[in-house]
Amino acid sequence: MESIFHEKQEGSLCAQHCLNNLLQGEYFSPVELSSIAHQLDEEERMRMAEGGVTSEDYRTFLQQPSGNMDDSGFFSIQVISNALKVWGLELILFNSPEYQRLGIDPINERSFICNYKEHWFTVRKLGKQWFNLNSLLTGPELISDTYLALFLAQLQQEGYSIFVVKGDLPDCEADQLLQMIRVQQMHRPKLIGEELAQLKEQRVQKTDLERVLEANDGSGMLDEDEEDLQRALALSRQEIDMEDEEADLRRAIQLSMQGTSRNICQDIPQPSGTHLTSEELRKRREAYFEKQQQQQQEQQQQQDPPGQLTHPCEKPTASSGALDSDLGDAVSEEDMLQAAVTMSLETVRSNFKTEGKK
Repeated sequence: MESIFHEKQEGSLCAQHCLNNLLQGEYFSPVELSSIAHQLDEEERMRMAEGGVTSEDYRTFLQQPSGNMDDSGFFSIQVISNALKVWGLELILFNSPEYQRLGIDPINERSFICNYKEHWFTVRKLGKQWFNLNSLLTGPELISDTYLALFLAQLQQEGYSIFVVKGDLPDCEADQLLQMIRVQQMHRPKLIGEELAQLKEQRVQKTDLERVLEANDGSGMLDEDEEDLQRALALSRQEIDMEDEEADLRRAIQLSMQGTSRNICQDIPQPSGTHLTSEELRKRREAYFEKQQQQQQEQQQQQDPPGQLTHPCEKPTASSGALDSDLGDAVSEEDMLQAAVTMSLETVRSNFKTEGKK
């Protein structure tokens, strides 16, 4: 495909591109085609002058713009036809009833020139394959033999005028190379306007992305994945396992009553419910101790003789000395219990601080 000459559209110079793509080289320039157009204009002026330079038709002709070219670069079929005569080539209207009656299969021709609304392009056979050499495409488009007739019929239906190029085209490298090999085309070439629109859209998307990245730079905003992760962690901290909490509470009290220090408490596994407030933990511990004291009172009442009243922490004695000793033991046990509660609360506070630092 690289060996095929293909001029892309520039301005309104489609007639130039059509001729050069047909001949497979830079054979014509806008200056040369303009010269042909001026020559045709002069010939037409001379024919009109034959009726008299003072006639109304002649004056009207002089006031009208050229029908063979304009300032945009458009050239008429007369200019194209005269340019091809230099190479001994002739144009025959493919749409004409006379040519259609001949019943010639398009695949047996060598090239076509198509025109619609002042746009010209070439369809040519190179080697053994047909190619659409429209200058509005980004590259040559391969046309299969079976699709050629349908392609031309579709152009006719859309209003195109199709001309058959008769004569021997000049030799070209692409024709010689494609006589030996056949090419395959995986993707159809895009229209130049379509490619430009796609590139423009890509540039706009890139600019929008850069603006978004620039706006978020240093803003401290978290992406959605990180926010979802933090929400999941927060919800997991709110789940409470009551059995593990009660077991951890008992271990903390037992260690506190054995005189465990705060440093030892740091080695205790953290309770699964450490997210509870200190007030909630205090209330649960008070309920636990009240339950323990109530059980001790019930056991003491079952052991005492009927009618005898004793202090929940007292033991029956025979002498005042023994009573003093028991009271001392009771006070010591109560102080130890109070110390256990205090140390348990301190353990929880320490755990809260440790987790907050994490």
